[in-house]
Amino acid sequence: MDGRGVPLSLVVTGANVHDCKRLDDVLAAIVVKRKAPPHRRSKHLCADAGYRGAEHLRTIENHGYIPHVVGRRTEADIIKQRDPKKKARRWIVEVCHSWFNRFRKLLVRYEKLERSFVALNHLAAAIIAFRKVPADVNIIYG
Repeated sequence: MDGRGVPLSLVVTGANVHDCKRLDDVLAAIVVKRKAPPHRRSKHLCADAGYRGAEHLRTIENHGYIPHVVGRRTEADIIKQRDPKKKARRWIVEVCHSWFNRFRKLLVRYEKLERSFVALNHLAAAIIAFRKVPADVNIIYG
């Protein structure tokens, strides 16, 4: 997801598969391709401590990102030293997960077919992205 919590890619796996194993698939499935940033700015990817392995860092760098992999406590301490009013960046991911959980059809997986479940997740991601578009009148809420 981007800095506002808008999902950029979606990969569905079993509950017993750790997300580090599908890192390459997630980064390859990003739908919105970003232009090459100017020389002063680069693409950054913030990840938790589960991605500290050399293989995962190599995968992140191969996709053109600069990895920022720190633990929860370390990240919170760094942010508090800079500005005590700011929160850690990790909350953006947690908020997006809670937005997906608000779609009750997705909260518990009742779908038998994977393609149906993936389609419902894509629909939820599209609605989440649409809600982030600034507009004078929000079509969904009226």
